[in-house]
Amino acid sequence: MYFDFERLDSILSRHKPAPESLIAILEDVQDAFRFLPEEAMVLIGSRIGVPASRVFSVATFYNAFSLIPKGKHVVSVCLGTACHVRGAGEIFDHLRKRTNADSSGTTEDLMFTIEEVRCLGCCSIAPVIKVDDEVYGHTSPDKALQILENYRTQEVGTA
Repeated sequence: MYFDFERLDSILSRHKPAPESLIAILEDVQDAFRFLPEEAMVLIGSRIGVPASRVFSVATFYNAFSLIPKGKHVVSVCLGTACHVRGAGEIFDHLRKRTNADSSGTTEDLMFTIEEVRCLGCCSIAPVIKVDDEVYGHTSPDKALQILENYRTQEVGTA
């Protein structure tokens, strides 16, 4: 996979080159690349004076960070109690199967990463999925798939 060092340099230039900048830098790199490339973490450590092992430790401690590429849109399927009872497991399985998501939940075209979460706090509209920051309630397997297709169609329309 090609790695854009110029893009990383741009991110690093916006932060103070100090250990206390680590999490903010990792957040910006995650936003830019949709994951934390190994090369980036090594370079970040050397630029801010933190051992690479500490950078990796922080990156693997927080769930917000991913060491594998994520899709352009992150689809969170709530599997909390209320959603589970109302069929969220079937929604999750249906989306993963119908989009041909790999074992990490990411589609081959890197459009979607489908992951399970334990609770989105929307029990009254269960079952719920969230695409990026948009919450969709009262979903079904087919409705959830249509929601993803709408995102795909929007991408084609803006290309």
